Amino acid sequence: MSIPQDPVEAQLQAYNARDVDAFMACYTDDCVVEDGDGTRMMAGSEQMRERYAALFAGSPHLHCTLVTRIRVGEHVMDEERISGRLGTPEGETRHAVAVYKLRGDKICHVRFYRDQQKWR
Repeated sequence: MSIPQDPVEAQLQAYNARDVDAFMACYTDDCVVEDGDGTRMMAGSEQMRERYAALFAGSPHLHCTLVTRIRVGEHVMDEERISGRLGTPEGETRHAVAVYKLRGDKICHVRFYRDQQKWR
């Protein structure tokens, strides 16, 4: 898989390929992932790798479709539709917005906005 220069696009491609190594290459070692309320979900590459490796292994039909991407300086906001996620009823698509903060050529912070009731 060729890796684009843009880390946000690269991580999307790696997510859809369920390639944890390519996915993690897009993030800083100290990356923090939060929910929409600012509650920390994951911190650091070890925790992220563990969680995403399990998600990718347990979700063979996982796919994220980009609806809209907005760039403002070091921030990138993606509106996404996710299907095939572990724990999601077959055929159901979930809606989310991910806000990525870049540090150089890597993602250092992510905040996910989504309907928490549907993501449990």
